[in-house]
Amino acid sequence: MSDRRRFLTTSAAALTAMSYARVRGANDRVGLGFIGYGLMGKGHVATFRKLPDVSPVALAEVHKGRLAEGRAAMGGEPTGYAEFRKLLDDKRVDAVVIATPDHWHTLMAMLACAAGKDVYLEKPMTLFVREGRWLIEAAGKHKRVVQVGTQQRSGKHYRRARDLIREGHIGRVVSVRMSSARNVLPGFGSPPDGDPPGDLDWDAWLGPGPGRKYNPNRGLYHFRWFWDSAGGQMTNLGAHHLDIVDWVLGLDTLKSVTSVGGRFALTDNGETPDTQDALFAFDRWTAAYAMRECSAGAKPAYGLEFFGTKGVLGISRSGFAITPDADLLPASQIPGAKDGHPVGGPKAAPAEPRPPRTTAIVDRSGDSAEQYLEHARNFLDCIRTRKTPVSDVESGHRVATACHLANLSLRLGRSLNWDAKRETIPGNVEAAQHLVRPYRAPWDKELKALGVSDL
Repeated sequence: MSDRRRFLTTSAAALTAMSYARVRGANDRVGLGFIGYGLMGKGHVATFRKLPDVSPVALAEVHKGRLAEGRAAMGGEPTGYAEFRKLLDDKRVDAVVIATPDHWHTLMAMLACAAGKDVYLEKPMTLFVREGRWLIEAAGKHKRVVQVGTQQRSGKHYRRARDLIREGHIGRVVSVRMSSARNVLPGFGSPPDGDPPGDLDWDAWLGPGPGRKYNPNRGLYHFRWFWDSAGGQMTNLGAHHLDIVDWVLGLDTLKSVTSVGGRFALTDNGETPDTQDALFAFDRWTAAYAMRECSAGAKPAYGLEFFGTKGVLGISRSGFAITPDADLLPASQIPGAKDGHPVGGPKAAPAEPRPPRTTAIVDRSGDSAEQYLEHARNFLDCIRTRKTPVSDVESGHRVATACHLANLSLRLGRSLNWDAKRETIPGNVEAAQHLVRPYRAPWDKELKALGVSDL
């Protein structure tokens, strides 16, 4: 065992006991360290500060301006770190909230687990499929609570909708439809590569990702449009829909994925698609996702719909509605036909309404801000009880995997079969090679020190 690996293992054992002892009392505050203060990091600071049993003690950020802004927003006198590993060494930190670009998510979370910290990790949990298994093993080895930031699971109306579907209120679900639409035309431009701003540590920002010259569109929020750092809107917006599908139906029987699309309309240097359609095949049902970044018109009332044999449930962050199907027609009648068949065939259906197959329900109780707050509350409660959080590391892996396979199908231009048990793409060596990516030095050594060998 290497010195670095031995240090991580020994430190984790000691810190696990220490951090648990500090937060075991119901009246104790949880010392939180935040890593990343961008759009989501800013929101997480505001959310966690609303909870009485939280003490924001530290912030790590590679952008000096954001580090200063974030420390001011946290209140008190939190310590600021330019290097996140120093935050992980801070004994006041019981748990971390990670809101960085996607390419940093898994490695930071694994290092946090090894340092004895519980983790609230923004979605998507991973940048590529294999990272999910690495993080699952790290969380289990170090007995860490990991909550993925798919906060819709903490919405009361989402839970009610899930229970209604599981109880059979809309019958057997045979199809799921998901969609998200925005219009960001004409795009974000194509600025030239250049020197990074003086207040940004670009090498630290790149971290384990490939070495790239600085480009304004690769940094800060627009990183999402580049494959090195993210998976486009599939792993951003699509992940939220797929997470609820996993919560309700389970993604563990995924058999194949087909996706098409491209960057058809946006005129910039981004790489991920502005238009994408994906079809996910399961044992006895299918799910389809449609994403548009260049046309926001004619949005469906709900971005997520479950089609059952008794009715349809459509849901968003503000509420849900169940629309019943009409009762079955007699076998001798044809729905939607004015005239019947010739002699001996079915007759036209009568015009009078048929009874509904289930009860219509409308729920407008959804509150997006409350969902974030309840998700944070669930994380803190699980730190104390050591129970599994509502968005655990296993579900985060399933959701991210489905997203990554859709993107891989699009990029390779072919359908992909999936062996969920073995977590591989059978019969396709080329595609299977994309399930893992190399880490840039010196972060590859950090990964090996954590016990990862299947690079």
